[in-house]
Amino acid sequence: MTNKIALITGANKGIGKEIARQLGEAGYTVLIGARDLARGEAATKELVADGIKAETIQLEVTDPDSVRAAAAKIEADHGRLDVLVNNAAIIPAGDAGVTEIAADVLRAGFETNVIGLVDVTNALLPVLRKAPAARIVNLSTSLASFTLVGDPDSRMSTVRTLGYNSSKAAVNMVTVMLANELRGSGILVNAADPGNCATDMGGWDAARTPAEGAAVAVRLATLDADGPTGEVHAEAGRLPW
Repeated sequence: MTNKIALITGANKGIGKEIARQLGEAGYTVLIGARDLARGEAATKELVADGIKAETIQLEVTDPDSVRAAAAKIEADHGRLDVLVNNAAIIPAGDAGVTEIAADVLRAGFETNVIGLVDVTNALLPVLRKAPAARIVNLSTSLASFTLVGDPDSRMSTVRTLGYNSSKAAVNMVTVMLANELRGSGILVNAADPGNCATDMGGWDAARTPAEGAAVAVRLATLDADGPTGEVHAEAGRLPW
């Protein structure tokens, strides 16, 4: 088959790097989106040493100039993009419950997790449209599920991180609305819940490995034409809203 191109944002570590690794092992050329160019190049070198076709793309999702430059480079170097995985995200420093969170903390979560994601996606849509069957995967979380967080017996109801939870709930809405806008285009848009993984964000004592967390995103990134669109999936299947 023609070699496919995949960009993964925030791919220099954790789940993002494992998504890149698994797509690379499936034959994709993976573009390692990284805010810090040196860290991106280190991750790329590691993947290349393992036999994966990988390149580094400097990409700070909250910097419009960086986003435009990355889109232009991908178009110039590859002419199209088959997969976009919006993985870059933060739990903003100082994240807390509704009655405790500072406005600037909440704002920071949305700036990266929602506004940055939308900006990157819109900048790359022209090159995604040049692929015969592009896929967009947005990283989400069970903490964005109204059903789970609203259940007082669920562990999710005890997590007091409004900046992260609410921004990821917004990502779910972005996913559904974009899927609706792109119906009939051949581009499928879904969100992936990797679960709580042993990473900087999830905590190194988490039960799941980054590789396990990456698997659901990779599955959505490689869907056949009859696959779902506008849905959120975890390892066990579709996640309740």
